[in-house]
Amino acid sequence: MSVFEKILLASDGSECAGLAAQMAAEISGKLGSELHLASAAPLPVIYGPEAYVPSPDDMEMLNVHAEREARSTVEAEEERLREMGVKVSGVHPSVGRADEQIVDLAESLPASLIVVGSRGLGRLKRVLLGSVSESVLRHAHCPVLVVRGRHGEGDFFPTRILLAADGSKESAAAARTAAGLAKETGSELYLVHVIPALPPQPYPYYSLESQEERLERTKKEVRKFLDGRAEQLESEFGSRPRTHLRVGDPRKEIVELSDEIDAGLVVLGSRGYDGLSRVLIGSVSEGVVRHARCPVLVVRDGKLAEEAGFEENTG
Repeated sequence: MSVFEKILLASDGSECAGLAAQMAAEISGKLGSELHLASAAPLPVIYGPEAYVPSPDDMEMLNVHAEREARSTVEAEEERLREMGVKVSGVHPSVGRADEQIVDLAESLPASLIVVGSRGLGRLKRVLLGSVSESVLRHAHCPVLVVRGRHGEGDFFPTRILLAADGSKESAAAARTAAGLAKETGSELYLVHVIPALPPQPYPYYSLESQEERLERTKKEVRKFLDGRAEQLESEFGSRPRTHLRVGDPRKEIVELSDEIDAGLVVLGSRGYDGLSRVLIGSVSEGVVRHARCPVLVVRDGKLAEEAGFEENTG
């Protein structure tokens, strides 16, 4: 069974969307996934007297024009992919808000991965695609790959994949996804957990254990967790990831480590309450997406964790 059986690539015709198309094509080819293309064109804004209401004929004309633009974009992307030898399973032009159309289509297919560019000023949607990708990231019910730049020159894979792990179910799903992707693409897998700065303990507990002792105790717990997760991944996927333990702001540390190891992809769960360091990680995934120099895959699907046999760490 493929890591991603059905991939939905969202395109607005921009340069960044073109990079997303290249990465989606590589993943589809290496995993044998279906690849679907989507493009959404909004209805143009009509300027006129305050009380002006477009007639049904005007609305029909605008709708036809928008649909024509969406179809033109998606068919142009399809042609580029076919020239690369990539099979496209379906094209889906639509009219409306891009983020809503992408999320709805992903559910109806159903897609197991959405691929979007991180930022672009497409000829269809005259707004920054960054706002679209962030909205899709928040509302999609499947993993979302946000593509920014590439790892060196040439192909995206094989590469170094950095998996940011904590004790949540979605992090366990991300672990299975990252390990499966690393295996299918011949990539190296790195595993990191970041311990946030520990707040001072309130009276009277501060006298029982120093800040340094608390940090060392937490580090031991995290190392045990990392070793256990690495063993699980090695047992199922045949390769043991390299582990890293960092202390600080999770967003900053994950991005910095991805630069240090020259990662071509960062993978993490979308949201979870980490039983190891007690931090809500939803803001972490969004922060990493905004600041990482490489593509970021955000996984949202607790069912994958159950299939992998990974248990939630509740501390």
